[in-house]
Amino acid sequence: MIRIYPLIFILLWSSAFITTKPIVDNSDPFAALAFRFFFVALGFYSFSIYSKQSIIVNNRNLIESLLSGVLFHGLYLGGVFYSISIGMPTGIAALIVTLQPILTNALSGPILNEKVTTKQWIGVLLGFLGAALVLGLDVGTDIPLLGLIATIVALISITTSTIWQKKLSNNLPLPVSNFYQAIGGCLFHILIVIIFTKPYIHFTKTFVIAMSHQIFLVSFGAFTILMFLIKKNSASKTVSIFFLIPATSAFMAWLFLNESLTHLDFFGFLIATIGVYIATRD
Repeated sequence: MIRIYPLIFILLWSSAFITTKPIVDNSDPFAALAFRFFFVALGFYSFSIYSKQSIIVNNRNLIESLLSGVLFHGLYLGGVFYSISIGMPTGIAALIVTLQPILTNALSGPILNEKVTTKQWIGVLLGFLGAALVLGLDVGTDIPLLGLIATIVALISITTSTIWQKKLSNNLPLPVSNFYQAIGGCLFHILIVIIFTKPYIHFTKTFVIAMSHQIFLVSFGAFTILMFLIKKNSASKTVSIFFLIPATSAFMAWLFLNESLTHLDFFGFLIATIGVYIATRD
């Protein structure tokens, strides 16, 4: 059963890029994320109580989980949502954050004392090449500077969060850890809303459907699987599957949003798949 988790994760995580645009078209991105993680925290709290997991943790675990939530749910998702809301093309944003495995591989050796082999590096580079072929870089597209900066911040944040989660926040039950991480993300976005933005949410049918998808399938489903994979595997091997996400997102956009998908895209998906296989197999 565990072997199928990466596939489920890829499908769920990729679908988040499809529903992000409808959300930011109907709300302030930070207000939407605060709304999302309030209900995510409530859900994980309820599940922790139902499964009789104690939510009373020591100060160290509390701080570690909250900080992980700020990095992952706050800075990473906030950066992605904000960049798309101000006109950053979704594909280019996805490609930038897909650099995560390269940074994680570079840092997991000295920080986590993980052995990153030449085979893994070859797989990572092939994965990035395949993702780049799928997404392309539209030279004629105007890329907002703030959007580019926000996406780079998101890249650094998700890389840091992955390593942090593997090194420190690795000794709590998943529902409890996810509960406190969701609180950290929610509080971060509330603070951003109070200080920097004028919050608004239009509860249109499109927004409700897209937000429900991201709460239940992405936050409850994909994120829990990711935390499980990080806990059970090396950080460098786990994040290599992220290279399949841009290609899968492009395929979903073609399937559900009627966006074009070329032969080059299919070729890039194949290259990325081979890269992920090489980087993650024993």
